[in-house]
Amino acid sequence: MDGLAEFLEISNEYLWHGLIVFLRTGAVVALMPAFGEQSVPARIKLILALSFTMIVAPAVEFSTFSNTPSDLAFLAMTEVASGLIIGLGIRLFILALQTAGAIAAQSTSLSQLLGGAAVEPLAAIGYVLMFGGMALAVIAGLHIKAAELLILSFEFLPIGRFAGGGDVGEWGTKQVSKAFALAFTLSAPFILVSVLYNLMLGVINKAMPQLMVAFVGAPLITAGGLFILCLAAPVMLAVWLQAFDQFLFNPFGNLP
Repeated sequence: MDGLAEFLEISNEYLWHGLIVFLRTGAVVALMPAFGEQSVPARIKLILALSFTMIVAPAVEFSTFSNTPSDLAFLAMTEVASGLIIGLGIRLFILALQTAGAIAAQSTSLSQLLGGAAVEPLAAIGYVLMFGGMALAVIAGLHIKAAELLILSFEFLPIGRFAGGGDVGEWGTKQVSKAFALAFTLSAPFILVSVLYNLMLGVINKAMPQLMVAFVGAPLITAGGLFILCLAAPVMLAVWLQAFDQFLFNPFGNLP
């Protein structure tokens, strides 16, 4: 009986440990590219969160804590907050692809190709880049890198501690600025072509005022945008994946 009681006590402690890890892991999975998309059913997300928990929990240092309701509520808040910080940092890279696609679409008159048929209002180029980026990330081992990131996060964001508000604010501001810089970098070829196109139309309109340059130029810029997308998409996604991997390798440079 004593052995059974000891076994139940140890099992109870490990179950609480797994629950704490699950809270952080679940928050990350809910915002993770590919795994946390709106099109993924909630049951699949739950299974993914449990799977990541089973991988991460044994690698996290086990710490004893009181399982009183107040302590558990505090631990739940800290772990969910830590998971949301990590998840939002990862999600910004998907937003960078969407922003790059929106900039490219506005520059090449392809912003309303799909209309409102999709779940989220987004330009067609944005969907191409977003799904291409997610597919590339999964092929490159997103699940392995995410598990490594979750294990690493417990060193920078220990269990039962809130990250400093000032540090998180500074870190978040830098991540947002990097995301917009990355989006502008990815869409630079489309912006350059758009500028040259508008300059060319201005020169033609000045030389031939009677010509309806908009009707002549609209099909040209649309076809040019699709052609540039075919040529530049592999390079754009490779640049994006490199920046994404750098974040997964060292995401908490400014956190305590």
